Amino acid sequence: MESPPISFGLFYTAYCYIRCKASLMQIHTIETGNFKLDGGAMFGVVPKSIWSKHKTPDANNMCSWTMRCLLVDYGDRLVLIDTGMGDKQSEKFFGYYYLFGEDTLLKSIEQKGYSKEDITDVVLTHLHFDHCGGAVSLDRNKERYYPTFPNATYWSCEEHWDWAVNPNDREKASFLKENILPLQEAGQLKFVTRKGRWSKEELFPGFSLFFADGHTESQMIPYIEYKGKTLIYAADLLPSAAHIPMPFVMGYDVRPLETLKDKKIFLGDAATKEQVIFLEHDIDNECIRVHETEKGVRLQEAHTFKDIFG
Repeated sequence: MESPPISFGLFYTAYCYIRCKASLMQIHTIETGNFKLDGGAMFGVVPKSIWSKHKTPDANNMCSWTMRCLLVDYGDRLVLIDTGMGDKQSEKFFGYYYLFGEDTLLKSIEQKGYSKEDITDVVLTHLHFDHCGGAVSLDRNKERYYPTFPNATYWSCEEHWDWAVNPNDREKASFLKENILPLQEAGQLKFVTRKGRWSKEELFPGFSLFFADGHTESQMIPYIEYKGKTLIYAADLLPSAAHIPMPFVMGYDVRPLETLKDKKIFLGDAATKEQVIFLEHDIDNECIRVHETEKGVRLQEAHTFKDIFG
């Protein structure tokens, strides 16, 4: 017996329900702490005489960066994007990155009125330690690793997961197995299906993903429809406002020419459609808008998240 066709009325009702959920969402910024990285590594082939006009280094050539996440509240679903570096690594490890500031992942979540048990989904843009370290915790006896958010589904992309668990020599130091494997072992890991080179896949209502390959394989860049605007979580496709000019590509990127392609599409779209770019690592700028100029896409204005979205 054939199933009856779905009526337009039922389809439209379901569509309206999904869009209503998206319109009721609330988004919060989550600060997880600050760190330092070498300026030369962060700006690749761009000479210090040029990049230092945009970002001031200290006496050791180190520049200050932040690890800023987003928390998306749908009412019945609470989605965290990235988790910062976490706190389970050794003092020696953290010593390389000169951590500073009082913010932590869980403290910031609690300050917004939530607990770690409330998180239903964690979207990991990619699995470098400064983006996923807080996803996994170490028990007090320092014997067992476990997912920080016990009720959450952790989302990655299968192509990127395979890349991270079988790392190349270039990225090996950035993919730490204790940040990654416990998620799969706990049965809390799910994969987003990537269907194309620059495809956008909707994961939640009003929440889609753009895939970028330059920094690492299949980095996921969230696009969120919020309060009548498109908000883009730039992750490491655009670490800071200083990285807007095309040649400003991090030395960490495994395929810099692919980064140029990704940036061209990403920034061109953002300029044409007046999208808001949320910067994960820029310690001075939370949100920016860009526009086309005679020199290409450039910074138009910078704002706090609260300035734009209230």
